[in-house]
Amino acid sequence: ESAENTKASHSERLLLLTVATDETDGFRRFMRSCHLNGLEVEILGQGEEWRGGDIMRYPGGGQKINILAKAVEKYKNEKDLLLLFTDSYDVVMNSGPEEIIQKFKDFSARLVFSAEGFCWPDSSLASKYPRVVMGKRYLNSGGFMGYAAEVYSAVTYAKVQDKDDDQLYYTQQYLEAERRKSLGMRLDHRSHIFQNLNGATDDIELSFDDDGKAFIMNSVYTTTPSVIHGNGPPSIKFFLNTLGNYLAGAWSSTEGCLQCKENTLDLKQAWDNDHPMVTLAVFVEEPTPFLSRFLGRLERIFYPKSRINLWIHCGAAYHEKTAKEWSEKMKSEYASVTFLGVEGYLSESEAREKGSRDCAEKKSDFYFSVDADAMLTNRLVLKRLIEQNRTIVAPLLLKPEKLWSNFWGAISSSGYYERSEDYIAIVQGERRGVWNVPFISKAYLIRGDVLQQHKLSFTDHVDSPYDTDMIFCKNLREMGLFMYVANTASTWGHLMETESFNTSHLHNNLYQLMDNRWDWEADYLHPNYSDSLNKSIPMKEPCPDVFWFPLFSEKFAQELIEEVEHFGEWSGSAHSDKRLAGGYENVPTDDIHMTQIGYQEHYLKIIKNYILPVQERIYPGFYADGKALLN
Repeated sequence: ESAENTKASHSERLLLLTVATDETDGFRRFMRSCHLNGLEVEILGQGEEWRGGDIMRYPGGGQKINILAKAVEKYKNEKDLLLLFTDSYDVVMNSGPEEIIQKFKDFSARLVFSAEGFCWPDSSLASKYPRVVMGKRYLNSGGFMGYAAEVYSAVTYAKVQDKDDDQLYYTQQYLEAERRKSLGMRLDHRSHIFQNLNGATDDIELSFDDDGKAFIMNSVYTTTPSVIHGNGPPSIKFFLNTLGNYLAGAWSSTEGCLQCKENTLDLKQAWDNDHPMVTLAVFVEEPTPFLSRFLGRLERIFYPKSRINLWIHCGAAYHEKTAKEWSEKMKSEYASVTFLGVEGYLSESEAREKGSRDCAEKKSDFYFSVDADAMLTNRLVLKRLIEQNRTIVAPLLLKPEKLWSNFWGAISSSGYYERSEDYIAIVQGERRGVWNVPFISKAYLIRGDVLQQHKLSFTDHVDSPYDTDMIFCKNLREMGLFMYVANTASTWGHLMETESFNTSHLHNNLYQLMDNRWDWEADYLHPNYSDSLNKSIPMKEPCPDVFWFPLFSEKFAQELIEEVEHFGEWSGSAHSDKRLAGGYENVPTDDIHMTQIGYQEHYLKIIKNYILPVQERIYPGFYADGKALLN
C-alpha cells in the first residue's frame, strides 16, 4: 500500500524548516507548494545578510547550520515533533504531512538525509561510504528529516563557520559509524521522500493521477518522492522549473492552469486613471518588414494611452524616418513620448538598458518591451499580461506555420537552445497556461518593482558569444528572477521573418509573400477576397465563362505600378526582344516582365495560393499546376 493512500493518523507533528535570507521567486514557489500541501513552515534567516558563500558554484552554506542550531534549540525536548529541513529556492513540495510522516516511519530511523549520485564536496570520501546494493550512495544536505532531538544533535555536533560546507559537515557525521548509529541516521537511497535531480533527470517521469494532479515518479525505484530538489548546475534548476509548472497544483490535466488564477490583478472594471502606469519600450534594431503595420498594431492596443509612457529606440537608419514621424504623431496621444534615433549612437544593449532605467526613474508600474518583429494582433495583450502579475512574462509568439517561438523550454549546458519535453504541447496550444521558462525574447512585460530593486543588464562582464537577449536572460536567471511565457490566449500575435528582408526595392514589403505571408495578405489581398471561396456567395459572371472576383488591394496595384515604373526599362514595342529565348516577339507590346523586377516567383505563388483555389471552386474536379508559361 502506498504512503499516499495511508489514512492512519500519526501522533507525531511535522514542522518544516527552511533558511531563506532573500524572498526570491524560487522561495515564493516553495512557499506556495507548502501551503497547498498543508505543511506547517517556519522560515529562518529572513533579512539576514548571507555570509555562506556562493554555494551555486563552490562549497559553503555553513551559515544554514548556525541558523538552524539557534532555531531548533527550542524544540529539542519535544519527543513527538518531526522536523523536516529543506532548501527553499530550488525545492518544490508535492505531498502533505500525513504522507511524509508515513514515509519517514517506514525507514525505522531517527534521522533521514536525502541521497545523490555525487560525492560532494570531497570526492576522496566516496570510498568511505557504506556500500549500497541499489540506490544513490552519497549524502545530500539539501533535505533531511528527523525527530527534534536528533536534528538538534546533528546541527550542534561541532562548531562551524558560516563559509564552511554544510554538506561536508553532515557527511563527516554519517561516515563515523558510531555517530551514525547513535543518531539512528539513514540515507534515502531510493528517493522515497527526497528526490535530488542532479544526475537523475532521466529517471524522472511526470504523470497525472485520476484527478488530474501532477506527480513525479522515479522510474528506476518506482517511488513517488515528496520533496523535489533541483540541486546542481543551472540546467538542473531549469528542469525543476519545468516540473514546477505542473507540481503542487500548478497545472492539472483535467482543469488546466490553476496557478494562472492565483495572485492576479483585475482590470476589467478599472477606470482609465486606475490602470497601472506602463512604459511601452519599442525597439527597431534592424530593417523589418511591415513596420507601419506593426506601429499601427501598437497604437490599437486596448489600454488607456494616458497611462502609457511611449519610449522608442530606432537603431535602423532604414526605418528612422517612419519611426520618428510616428512618434511625433503620437505625442498628443500618450502620457509622454521619447524617441532615440541612430544619431544617439546607442548600441542595442545600451538602448535596452536605458529603456529599463528610464522606466525605473519614471516609477512606472510595468515595463512592456516590444521588438519591431513582434506583430501583436491581440488588442488585449497588455491588459492580460498585467493581470497575470508575474515578475516577468512574455506573450507566446510564433513564426506562422512553424515551431519557432520567442521562448526556449530548456537550455543546453553550453547556454543554447534545447527543446523541453512539453515545448510542442505549449506552442501548439495543447497545454495552455503561464510557464516558467529559461529564455524569452521579442516582447515581455516586467513589473516595475523588479526594475526598482534590480539593475537589469543586457551586457556580459566578459567577452561572450551570446546575443543581447541571451545575455539578458542569463543575467535574470543568475539573479533568481523567473521568466514566464503565457499562451492563455488563442493568439497574441506572431513573429515576422527578418533575416531575408531585402531593402533594395522601391516597395520592399511587396516582396514578402514567401517570408511573411500573413502580413503580406493583410496589406495586399483584397479585403473581400475570401468571399470568392465561399460557395454560398454567388460568383460574378459578367459574360459566359468569364468570372470576376476581387483579388488585390488598391495598395498592391499602386505599389506594383510604382515598382515597375521605378525599374523603368520598357521593351519599346519592338519585335526584337532580347528577353525572349528566340529574341523575337510576334506581337510586341511596351512592357516589363515580372522576371525583370524580381517578382516571378511571387507571381507564380500568387497564382497557386489565391487564383487556383477560385478556379477549383468554379471548375470542381479540375486541378492545374498553376504555371505561367510565358512568364
